[in-house]
Amino acid sequence: MKLGMAWHVRGVVLPDDEVRDLWFDGDRVTFEPIPGAQTLTDRGFVLPGLVDAHCHLGIRHGGAPIESVEQARELAVVDRSAGVLAIRDAGSPYPYPSLDDDPDVPRLARAGRHVAPIKRYLRDVGVEVPVGGVVDAVREQAGLGNGWVKLVGDWIDREVGDLAPAWDVSVFEPAIAAAHAAGARVAVHAFAEESVAALVRAGVDSVEHGTGLSECDIAEMAGRGTALVPTMINIDRFGEIAAQAEEKFPGYARHMLALRDRFPTVVAAAYDAGIPIYVGSDAGGGIDHGMAAEEMLMLHAKAGMSHNGRAAGRVVGGPGVARLPRPGRGRPGRRRGVRHRPAGRPDRPAHAAAHPAARPCGQPFVLTHFPDPDDSLSPTSVERLSVGRSE
Repeated sequence: MKLGMAWHVRGVVLPDDEVRDLWFDGDRVTFEPIPGAQTLTDRGFVLPGLVDAHCHLGIRHGGAPIESVEQARELAVVDRSAGVLAIRDAGSPYPYPSLDDDPDVPRLARAGRHVAPIKRYLRDVGVEVPVGGVVDAVREQAGLGNGWVKLVGDWIDREVGDLAPAWDVSVFEPAIAAAHAAGARVAVHAFAEESVAALVRAGVDSVEHGTGLSECDIAEMAGRGTALVPTMINIDRFGEIAAQAEEKFPGYARHMLALRDRFPTVVAAAYDAGIPIYVGSDAGGGIDHGMAAEEMLMLHAKAGMSHNGRAAGRVVGGPGVARLPRPGRGRPGRRRGVRHRPAGRPDRPAHAAAHPAARPCGQPFVLTHFPDPDDSLSPTSVERLSVGRSE
């Protein structure tokens, strides 16, 4: 496939379940016929490209940092091949800004390195600072990402024997204010009750995981427009973490299991409250890349979220969060990402995404949408598109 040529696709557009014709002209998709367009396929299902809003291209399997930009590219291609056309990297120990405009990888919104407490986080991953250095570290990392800062809100405290805030919670508000003043938004890792409650009220933009959220926290998030990225795949691994910690830290192990067991109810309550919920696989470390569709299925199976809601963007948008590409609901003249699945009705859009029969081509047909010039977080509001041919 080559840019500059006109292409035609006909199929059942999901999640609307409607047969449509789409034409691609240069870098735009339209519903208006284009004379002379070459038909790529005239049957099957057309699914918008997926967004993975919590992914780590800078962390390879096992938890060690990558060592080159090429390794980041390889991981991004794994996600692209699974249908992900936009990624928010929620913290990378290795910088790869040269990929921001690479046409062969998904559109990227990036944080710099995790801002983490000293000797209480994953080795070699974060910038470890004392409480007095948090604000300055956040300010520095805001300049190293392209619109996001990643803050570690809590982790195990071995002296306490359980989860505990990363620093005194009074530092969260000035740290978040510093990021906002630098033009960045803040995503925060938070498991425990005390830390997530403080972070929500300190004005964080996106809660990652959020297992300790209470009803009051959820109401506060709904009022503020704070987003939630549940990473259900990650939370499902809490049993393994607890088993490893049981002997030395039994209280921590029990706490992690309790957080895991209540989490589906937490996510369901957040969804019912209208909180914008983003699909995030937490790929990197112990979770393989290319798992965004599986995360979608888990949100349905464990939290009861609707299939059409997830595929249409119900869980990838909302105020208070950078505008990641919204799958579904393409409009004439808008640049939009689609994938093709040959005939054989999938029982739901998420299963079509999880089990693709077509992947984006090796030389993908890439379409990009650039936001208004005054959008200070432009990398997060860019959409890109690949058309996959059946294999």
